[in-house]
Formats: sequence, C-alpha cells, structure tokens
Amino acid sequence: MFESAKFEHRLDKAAFKALEPSLREDLLNAQFQLIDQKRRSLIVLIHGPDGAGKGAVLNRLYGWLDVRKLQTLTFDMPCATEDRPPMWKYWRELPPFGQVGIMLGSWYHAPLCKRALGQSGRAAFSSMLDEIQRFEAMLHAEGVSLLKIWLYLDPQEARRRLNALSKGAYQRPVVREWAELESAHARERLDVATEEAARATSTEFSPWHVVPAADGDYRDAMAGSLLLEKLRAMAQEPEPAPQPLPPNPTRVPGALPPFSILSTLDLSKRLPDADYARELEWEQSRITRLTNTSAFDRAGLVIAFEGSDAAGKSSTIMRLRQALDPRRFRVHAIAAPTDEERARPYLWRFWRHVPQHGRTVIFDRSWYGRVLVERVEGLCGPDDWGRAYGEINDFEAHLRRAGYVVAKFWLAISQAEQARRFEERETIAYKRFKLTPEDWRNREKWPLYEAAVTEMVDRTSTRSAPWTLVEAEDKHFARVKVLRTIADSLEEALG
Repeated sequence: MFESAKFEHRLDKAAFKALEPSLREDLLNAQFQLIDQKRRSLIVLIHGPDGAGKGAVLNRLYGWLDVRKLQTLTFDMPCATEDRPPMWKYWRELPPFGQVGIMLGSWYHAPLCKRALGQSGRAAFSSMLDEIQRFEAMLHAEGVSLLKIWLYLDPQEARRRLNALSKGAYQRPVVREWAELESAHARERLDVATEEAARATSTEFSPWHVVPAADGDYRDAMAGSLLLEKLRAMAQEPEPAPQPLPPNPTRVPGALPPFSILSTLDLSKRLPDADYARELEWEQSRITRLTNTSAFDRAGLVIAFEGSDAAGKSSTIMRLRQALDPRRFRVHAIAAPTDEERARPYLWRFWRHVPQHGRTVIFDRSWYGRVLVERVEGLCGPDDWGRAYGEINDFEAHLRRAGYVVAKFWLAISQAEQARRFEERETIAYKRFKLTPEDWRNREKWPLYEAAVTEMVDRTSTRSAPWTLVEAEDKHFARVKVLRTIADSLEEALG
C-alpha cells in the first residue's frame, strides 16, 4: 500500500508558489459550500510517523481555510486511568454539520500501539479493526465524512528529522504520536500493523490516502488537493429523500398473526400495599450501599427507561433517585432533538452524557428512540433504523467493556389501563402537563409500537446488556421489580 510513496516525490518552490493561490481559492470556495449546505461535516485524520510533518500539514491547512469553521481535534494515547470509555472523547468532539475537524491522534492510535507493543494478538487486532470499520460506516451514514491521510516517510529520515529538531536553538513543537514505541522491534511491528490496518479499513466511503512526506511542499500540496477533492465530492451528494409514514400492520389471510413479545407479560401481577413499603426500602438500601463502594468508583451505572406513555417511568425514576447520592447522578429526559443534536449523529447526544466512573446516569427515553418513535413516525428510513440495532449494540458494548452496568427497562401496560391513566391526568390539575394531544394520537399506532418493541428486544437484548420487561399495570410491583433488577445487576458486576 505504501510502495509508490517510497519513490521520490518533489515539487520545486516555483511550482508550489504557482499552484498555491488557485488551490487556496478553490479550497475556500468548497469550504463555503459545505458551510452553506450544512448537510455533512468532515473529519480529516492525519497520521504518520513522528517527524513526517503532521503539525506542519495542520498549520498549512489553517492558513488555507476559514478558521471560523475549522476545529483542531487532538488526542493523547489512551491511558489506563481513563474514567470513561475510550471512544467517548472522540464522540464528544464531533464537529457539527458544515464544519471541518482536523484530527491528530484518533481511534487508530490505541489498536496500533497495542499491536506494536505485543499487548494484543492478531485476532484481537482484527476485531478492533472490524469495530473501527463499523464505526466509520456509521459516521458516514449519519452525515460525517472522513478524509484519512497517512504521511509516509522513510523511518531513518523520520528519526534524522526528530534528532535535528531536538538540537535546534529554537525547540519547535513536534507532534509525537508514537513516543511510547522506543525499541526498533516495536517500530517494525508498528509498520506491519499500520499496513494491515490501512488495508482492512480502506473502504469505499473512507479510503486511506498515502501522501509522500519527504518534500514538505509536495506533501502539503497533495494534502490540500485531497481535501479539495473530498469537499467537492461531498457537495455533490444528493439530499436524502423524505420517508413515508409506515402503515399499520394488516392481517394477511392465511398468514401467521404478528407476534408481540409484550403479549407474553402477565399484567395482573400485583404487590400488596402491606409489602410495598418494606420491599421498596430494602431495594433502595441495596442500591445505596452498592453505589457507595470502592468497587463502584471503578465502574458506573447507565440506565435506560422506555415504555408505553403513562406507564410510570417518571414515578419509578423518582424512587430510584431516592436511593442515589444526588451529587453523583444525573437524569436526562429525552425529547425531540435540538438543532445542536440534529447536526450530529443521533448517538452523540447520549455519548456526551456518559458519566465518569463512580457515577450514574438515568435516561428517561433513550437511544432506542431511533428504533421506536423515529421508526414508527417515519422520521428515519428503514436503512437508518435497520442499521441502528448494530450501532446500539456496539455503543452498549463500549460501556460494558469500560466497566459500566447497563440496565434497560420497558414498562408495559395495557391499552385499557393507558386510557384510564390518560383520563385521570385530564382531571388532575398538576398532572395535565403530562398529557398532550400527541399522546392520544399515538394510541392509534399501538400495533406498530408492539412490532417495533418486539424486534428491538430480539435484536438488542444481549448477555451483557439484557432488556427487562416490566409488568407496570401495578405501579408498586413495577417500581420494586426495577429497583431489584438494578441492585442484582450491581451486585453481580461488583462482586
């Protein structure tokens, strides 16, 4: 993959000076088109050996582009003391649509270093590359384009340049990505791993571009030309077509009736009033004790509540809040996305709220909106919600690997009980804000939601992040079941 870059590529000063003005003008025009359209964002990944000029390319692009819509995204090597999942920092910094981010140090850094240092075998490295490929495919589908540049420089020349910079009277800042790889053996393994990673993750939508870096002017001109080509290609992408609303399921004569997993629940389950206060207090005390241990300080708790309208999510969350230290948890009520959230992939609004270790986050509605309300209401197409199952599983896998307990609840009630609770809300002044005309309208789509819930549970209930279906016709029973499930999950995870 790097063979042609090993040959001499040079651009004399006169040729560069003649080329630069038109390249700058074209880049600015293409960037302004990206800004005006606000349909996509662009991340430019700049990788290469230390001494290849990553910082120089960054500075050159800053001189050529409008810096008001340009961000520098720099990341150090992940360390063992990180208190959030490793991918959190990349998600947090995703630029909004219409902007360009230039990234030094990316999600490739840790897998390559671990492979070079012998900390991961071939199978583990291949698995990490597969995960990266899925992540980049998701970014592309969600409006984030990638331009991946690898600056190639002969290893001996790279070391010579680093030594020269360290001996100069003026100590220039040098971008060091691979400082932890000191031995020649580790450097050699890095070269092999780099080529393997480039081949495995060079896809149609985000290929790697190898840029010879021996001559600075040639390097910068080629990087600028690749950026111009990418911006122009993004401007020509068609706008997504609006999605039609899905019809309610209809019974086909002679076909099996649609199965609903919610129909398997025994909604008659009750918890006697005499037992409720005692069992609730016991489960709350277990949660309080477990979330105040030293083991929990190295873990965390992420809870997602979904369910039918009026199923009791808010009142259940209230009982959970009573068991938690208010300084160490947050509740996020998820409504329609804001303009800031619509300008990024849908999972961004949830990644940004992943808590530090030792803390809890509760989502009242969650990332499952993509495969529930957005699916049922036609706010996204089948391609979008169809791929979301895998994206959600990857998101939750990141949380579990970082030590978080992931608890997911669907609170279920019958249509008759929902109607009764709606009518009750209309008669109680302080509950009227909970009821909207849209709530009544959504009842017409009950079969669509049942089908969506069934597929959601089938495709996203995993061993490490299972769904818990809660019989919520009796609020006392539902609250105790939810809190008991959380306490049991914490006990199992923390030991």
